[in-house]
Amino acid sequence: MFWDSLICSFRNLGRKKFRSFLTISGISVGVASVVLIGSIGEIGKNTINQELQSLGLGSITVSADRKFTSQKMTEEDLTLIRENPNVKSATPIVMDYSNVRMRGLVANSVLWGTDRGENQIISLTPQYGRLLTQADVSSAAEVCVVDSNVANLFYKRENIVGKFLDAMIGGSYVRLKIVGVASSGGNLLQSMVGDVIPSFIYLPYTTLQRYAGEASFDQIAVTMVDSKNVEAMSEQIAAAINRQHNISRGFKADNISRQKETLDRVLGIITVVLSAIAAVSLVVAGLGIMTVMIVSVNERTREIGIKKSIGATQSTIWVEFLIEAFTISLMGSMIGVIVGVLLTAAGCLAISIPALINFRLIGISIGISVVVGIVFGVYPAMMAARLHPVNALRIEY
Repeated sequence: MFWDSLICSFRNLGRKKFRSFLTISGISVGVASVVLIGSIGEIGKNTINQELQSLGLGSITVSADRKFTSQKMTEEDLTLIRENPNVKSATPIVMDYSNVRMRGLVANSVLWGTDRGENQIISLTPQYGRLLTQADVSSAAEVCVVDSNVANLFYKRENIVGKFLDAMIGGSYVRLKIVGVASSGGNLLQSMVGDVIPSFIYLPYTTLQRYAGEASFDQIAVTMVDSKNVEAMSEQIAAAINRQHNISRGFKADNISRQKETLDRVLGIITVVLSAIAAVSLVVAGLGIMTVMIVSVNERTREIGIKKSIGATQSTIWVEFLIEAFTISLMGSMIGVIVGVLLTAAGCLAISIPALINFRLIGISIGISVVVGIVFGVYPAMMAARLHPVNALRIEY
């Protein structure tokens, strides 16, 4: 009996193909919207976290608290931190917002005073040439590594190893030789919001200190061996620095990962809100299913009367119409999932980021759409089941 009802449901959908197509499309658009918005939120959160991690924001930063001290961080502080067995790496942060000049063109840039290549807190992947070495740092060499955005900006190509650029440091231009081109953390953010995040130039921090006339550090970025005890290690490092400077309070260690967690929560809330807004279209599509099913009941009143007169029970008629509503919502949700996943993949491919498929979200979307379809199909199904066979047979078309 169930299979007979299922076959009848498919046949009835085929009678009015265009109407069925429009109803299924309504469900598809709603599900595709939920999948697309949810995926964008998930991919965006993951991508931003990776970018922040590559920019060195997945560690802790040690700096002077200007409320309590005017002292600055020095080489002795850097050495003390590096000697801590819980520290994986420590890199001084010396930076300057400046202008760089090449081929008669001038662009805004961030000058990063960095340590040797293997100690970078900013993720650098060499593409051409080399990264900075210990010899460059020790001798305060006038060399630099540029990111690929800088190369494309000035030369419309990436391999510009051996060229020279002029960087404004301490009020005058300093000529630096480009020894490497790297793909750096933040490149995606630069490409998306280049006016906000300028290009990066990496040079030995000793070189930047020499020309800026500053021997201290703004901050020291620290990566811990064990990320589980970051809070305790942060306090320990800050206390050690304070003891070295003979003060009780003046230097602090900030756990940047906490800010990442806050950002994750904010992005999660935004994703949920946008998905809920998109899910409203599922309710609208459910109303469409109800309307179509009511029209179908009115059109098939005589057919229902014939079925009931030859022995069909109320439950048989009710199940048949409910299966029809279920089929419409299931087909629409499956098409919507496929469309949403394809659009997500196409968007990720266009901006060159990895696609993430949230199977939990897909399952929830399909479940909600099917439930909506069934709920809005109950009333038309009850209408059909309650028709009296004698009255139904009197209907003339």
